[in-house]
Amino acid sequence: MAPDGAPALVLAVPGVPSTATCALAEEVVSIARSELPGLDARIGYLDGDDSEFPSLRSVLAHAADERTARYEQALAAGVEAEEPDGPVAVVVPLLAGPDSALLRQIRQSVMDSRVAADLTDALGPHPLLAEALHVRLSEAGLARADRARLFTVATAADGIILASVGGEEAVQAAGITGMLLAARLAVPVMAAALDQEGAIASVAEQLRSSGSQQLALAPYLIGPEIDPALLAAAAEEAGCAAAESLGAYPAIGKLALAKYTTALGIVPPQAQGTPVR
Repeated sequence: MAPDGAPALVLAVPGVPSTATCALAEEVVSIARSELPGLDARIGYLDGDDSEFPSLRSVLAHAADERTARYEQALAAGVEAEEPDGPVAVVVPLLAGPDSALLRQIRQSVMDSRVAADLTDALGPHPLLAEALHVRLSEAGLARADRARLFTVATAADGIILASVGGEEAVQAAGITGMLLAARLAVPVMAAALDQEGAIASVAEQLRSSGSQQLALAPYLIGPEIDPALLAAAAEEAGCAAAESLGAYPAIGKLALAKYTTALGIVPPQAQGTPVR
């Protein structure tokens, strides 16, 4: 159970809000709540319009107002209560890897809210993200679902392009998860930035020149942070098929919760990945 009076977990969602993005974010916080009953989890959109999609700034302000109101109600009822202290919320960016531009925008929104809130790092790199990438590739028929079973997938890739956004820092972070994915699939995996011109094509050429003939593009992205058309264009540029973005894979909710519990020093529930079968 979440401790009484614990700060809210506020999921900071980048990109242009949409119904699909909202459904994805709701599923992520639902997973987090299922892992830690009693968790106060909320969603704030970096580009929210405060009507259908509440902005990160307004969500933080609302959480602060609610905490103050609970304290004042307790005093009015004659209940002994400690004055609220510590962060109102822990803001967790819905980002698989570091993207300095987006993280800077999230940090600015937190500052503009004038609310005491902690901001965590992005969710990755992490072994659970390698698991999620493996699952998405296998769902697309681009990788075997289980290394232990001696069957092949006719369309399985023998080289993976791990596509990230956020420049060189993001590529390096994706590369760490890429090494874990390479160990799972026993094929070469190389990271490239979607926002660096020619990077995807260059990595595709490197993989082909080293012997890989059937490539696949694996988005190291949750989804909302990039226009899906850019992924399609990148796959076409590389001349290969692409898996889906990570989306609301269960590991995303678990990692968001882990960032929250670590920030607060709460003993987290066991967040271990389930081996892909």
